[in-house]
Order: sequence, then C-alpha cells, then structure tokens
Amino acid sequence: MDTVTTDSSAAEEDVYSDSEVLCLMRVGRNADWLRLFENTEITIGRGLDVTYQVLSPSCTLMVSRLHCTFKQREDGQWTVTDKKSLNGVWVNGNRISAEEPHHLRLGDSIQLGVPITGTNVEFDYILVSKKSKRKLSVEEVEPSTSKTKVYRCSSGDKSFAKPCPLSPVKRQQRLSRSQPEETGPNLHMEQVDDTQRQVASFGGEPQQADPLREEQVRELQGQLETLRAKMHRMEKLEKSLGETKRKLEEEKTQQQEELLKKQLDEALQEQKKVIDELALSREGFEEILLAKNKELEVSKEEKEQARAQKEEVVTQVTEVLENELQCIICSELFIEAVILNCAHSFCSHCIKQWRKKKDECPICRRAIQSQTRCLALDNCIDSMVENLSLDMKSRRQTLITERKAADSGAQVMVIHDDDSSLGSDSDSSMVSIDSSLSSVVSVDTYSSVHLDSSTPCSDSDDSLDVFGD
Repeated sequence: MDTVTTDSSAAEEDVYSDSEVLCLMRVGRNADWLRLFENTEITIGRGLDVTYQVLSPSCTLMVSRLHCTFKQREDGQWTVTDKKSLNGVWVNGNRISAEEPHHLRLGDSIQLGVPITGTNVEFDYILVSKKSKRKLSVEEVEPSTSKTKVYRCSSGDKSFAKPCPLSPVKRQQRLSRSQPEETGPNLHMEQVDDTQRQVASFGGEPQQADPLREEQVRELQGQLETLRAKMHRMEKLEKSLGETKRKLEEEKTQQQEELLKKQLDEALQEQKKVIDELALSREGFEEILLAKNKELEVSKEEKEQARAQKEEVVTQVTEVLENELQCIICSELFIEAVILNCAHSFCSHCIKQWRKKKDECPICRRAIQSQTRCLALDNCIDSMVENLSLDMKSRRQTLITERKAADSGAQVMVIHDDDSSLGSDSDSSMVSIDSSLSSVVSVDTYSSVHLDSSTPCSDSDDSLDVFGD
C-alpha cells in the first residue's frame, strides 16, 4: 500500500505579506476603485486604448478619449497630467493646466469633468493608501541555502515518483491568480485542457486500489464536464451576442438609411415648395408688370389726347382772339380796350391817334361822342393770352411797353397871348378852340401806327398832326 509523506505541514499553508498600494477611491461608492500600479503610467478616458475606461451615462462627452494620465516619479511622488481634455481635471476644486504634471498627496480630491446643472461631479475620486495582502512564495520566505521542500511519494514501484497534485480548490485559486486578466472562452479552454491532462496522467498510472486517487479522478472528471458545459454555454452566448450585434448594426444601418432617405425627401419637398412659390411670385410679378405697362400706355394715350385737346383749344382761342378781339386799327389784340358810343372797340392808344385826324368811328363813321374803358374785355384778353405761346405773350408785352412809353412821352404846350387882356368883369368871354388866345400843340411820338387796309380812312399820314386855328 502506498504512503504519502511530507517534510513539513507548512508547505500547504499560504504566507502573506502586508504592502500599501495607492488607489483612487470613488466618492459615494464602495466599488469602481482605480488602483495606481507602481512604475506604470495609468491612463484614464473613454477611449479603448486606456488603462481605465470610464463612460458617463448622462453626458457622453463629459470624459475625453484620453482625459488624463497618472505617473509615478523616481522619488515615488505621483503626478496627474491633463491631456487637453474638454472639461478638464480638477484637483481640490482647482482646474490644473493642460500638459503640466501636478503633484498629488494623500487625501487630494480629483474630479474628472464638471457638474451638470443640479447634480454633483459624476467622477469624483480621493487618493487613498490601502493595505494589500500579497502571498509570498517559498523562495521569498526561506533563504536560498535551505532545502527545497517537495512532495515525496513512496510506493512498491520505485520507478514511479511524482509530486502530489493540489486539491481542486487550490488548483482553481492558482489558475485564477496566474491569469487574472483572462476571461471568457479562452480561460475555460485552458482550464479544460489542464483538467484533461490531469485526468490523462491519472489514467496512465497503474491501477491500484487507492480510494483517494479514485476520488480525485472523479472530481477532476466532474470539473471537466462542468468546464465543458460552461465553455459550450459561453460559445453559445458569444454566438448569440455576435448575432445580436450584427442585427443591431443592420437595424442601425437601416434606420440611418431610412432617416437619410426621409431627410432627403423632406429636402426635396421643401425645394419643390420653394420652386412653386417662386413660380407663383413670378406669375404675379408678370401680371403686375403687364398691368403697369397697360396703365402706362393708357396714360400716354391720355396725355397725347390731352395735349392734342390743349393744342386744339389754344388754336381755337387764338382764332377767336384774332377774329373777334383784334383792334381794327393796329391789327393786334386790344391793349387797354375802349368802347365808343357806337359800341365799337379799339385800343386806347390807337383811337387817340385816330381822333387826331378824324373825330369819327373808323368803322361806322359816326361821330365820336364818348369813349369808355372796358376792363372786362382787358381781363378776358389777359386770361386768354396766358394760354398762348411764349412768342405771342412776349410780343404783346413788348407792344404794351412801347405804347406806355409813347403815352408818357407826349407833351402838351399851352401858349398865352400877352397882348390880350381879360377883365375881371367880362364873365361872358369864352376861350374856344378856334380862338387865337391859346393853341394846343400835340407832339406824336408814336411813329409806327399801321392801320388795317380795310379801314375807310385812306389818307393815313405818318407825320404829326397839329390842331390849331
């Protein structure tokens, strides 16, 4: 019967050593602590290539892809560096400068990002020191000169000598410590392979009636089946997860395509609407332009008609003036018109010059007994002249000026007879036009009086007339 002996019972006991490690303790939570490994640059951000990935559920951009780094200097002092993050790194409430290492001390408050309205900072940490128990190996506990403690097995077959296997619990702990980072199917695969090798090693040994060995084989086979089941379940989960991701990606792509298509349709509809509005506006402007052109044409026609009517009226007025309101002596429009007792009208200046020759009407030959100014006729002629051409108005004004000058230049001289004497008591004596006591000399300064050819006076003289004895 085989016997199993050991040199010391302490070989199966764990030896631990206390050591202090620095951690970033998250405020308000017992989990989510970030350990700062010695002589290692720790990176924090929401990217994939960082040591610790932190994601904000409330604001995706609160933490940058590479937000900050923690690094230990040669003297053991830890520093934090802001890697130009969007919302910054705050140490003890003060924002540190970008790309400049900031020294840290135990108990410092380190905040990543800024608080959202009405809430506290989401990622708030405190630098703390924590004691960690580390298991020491046999070589670390005993000096190198001591004998190495190994398991030794004795049996009838001296050629068979192998170390005693560890218990399943300790083997599982060793696997978990040796590969702390491995998870998922790879870890289960390695565990299955290791268990299979152990089962194979036991199966190749000589069959002996050892209950302990049989129990170990059964335990290993049970672990093997359990690990295979876990691995199979993990493969199914990974396959299902991959299929779900693929479907999600397809749905997301389809949703994006539908959204883009919808946005494109809305843009096309908006563009079509704008084009229709522009077309309607253009039609409206064209109608307004046509209406304005028609109004302009009508206005031009009305202006032409009004101008033609005005010219016609002016022509008629001119004809009326020439036919009805002209002086028969000077053939001009009446200037200071006067009416004789025979009801014929003449210019005041013209009839005055005419009466120097003959004291009778030039038209009807009746004796002139009275002459009267006709203001109504003058006003009527002046109003009509305002509508005549500039040449006619200028010509009439020139005639008026000349006649006023002629009338003001006329002089009347009275000659008294010194030889004759009149008594104060000869009340019956009269001075007549034919008497020699006085004579009136009239000087004619108007030298260009033209009589109408139809005037009955045929002996019109240009010389001055003197009325006397």
